[in-house]
Amino acid sequence: MFGHPLICTCGYVKLWEGVVRSSGNSQHLTDWYTFSHIIHGFLFYFFAWIAFPRYPAAFRFLMALGVEVSWEIIENTPMVIQHYRQQALAQGYTGDSVINSLSDSIAMMLGFWSAWQFPAKVVIVIALVLEVWVGYEIRDDLTLNVINLIYAFPAIQSWQAGAGL
Repeated sequence: MFGHPLICTCGYVKLWEGVVRSSGNSQHLTDWYTFSHIIHGFLFYFFAWIAFPRYPAAFRFLMALGVEVSWEIIENTPMVIQHYRQQALAQGYTGDSVINSLSDSIAMMLGFWSAWQFPAKVVIVIALVLEVWVGYEIRDDLTLNVINLIYAFPAIQSWQAGAGL
């Protein structure tokens, strides 16, 4: 709908794109932001469990999938892409390829299933480890992404841009 390519405009599909500041980021199957989508699944499971405790897991799963797919659509609107471009790590961001959006939704499904199957303490530890690890590796993670989406703090942007390295 928004003119995003089915696959990377480079003409091929990679399993992993590990360079955040590259034209291939958010264009291939997985990247550093895939871990955020796994955490989406954890969070959606938790919120659906709180909001709809008597509903079957399948209903909660479909609701979570609806939220994730809706986010993927909203995330790839020109307005949100432009907002992301104002952040230090996303200055060249053009939006996700269709295959990346589908993979992000699958990552959310994996996170939801994991949260359903594993004890809450295990899921919390996994989420914290992923957040800290990804934050350390690329100076971005789900928490920083949400903060920057709401308000871009100059100190965070400076750190993300690599000031002091």
